[in-house]
Amino acid sequence: MEFSPGCPLIDLVATYMPRLSEFTFEPGLVAAVDQHAAAVCDALIPAQRGPESRTVAREELADYVLGFTDWLSEVDWTEPVGHDFATLRLTAVCWLIREHDLLGV
Repeated sequence: MEFSPGCPLIDLVATYMPRLSEFTFEPGLVAAVDQHAAAVCDALIPAQRGPESRTVAREELADYVLGFTDWLSEVDWTEPVGHDFATLRLTAVCWLIREHDLLGV
C-alpha cells in the first residue's frame, strides 16, 4: 500500500489509535465508539450498496477525516481531557482503520 506524505489517516492514527487501549478500562467507551463508527460508515457507504458491502475505502475515509478536521479547525476545537463528540468520532475512525486494515496497523 502506498501513502501520500500528507495522508490525514497517518497523523490521525498516531494521535488517536492509543485511545483504543482505553476500551479495557471504560466499557461505555466501546459502545460510544461503536455508535460513532456506525455513523461514519453510514456517511461513507450508501444504503443502496447493502449491508454485505460495508467495506470502508481508505480514500473515502481520508476525505471524511479532512472535512471533519477542517471543521474542527474552523470552530477552534481543542482536545479535552476526557471524551467529547470529536474525540469519540476520531477514535471511531481509528477503530475503522484498524478493523479494515487501511494502513496495515
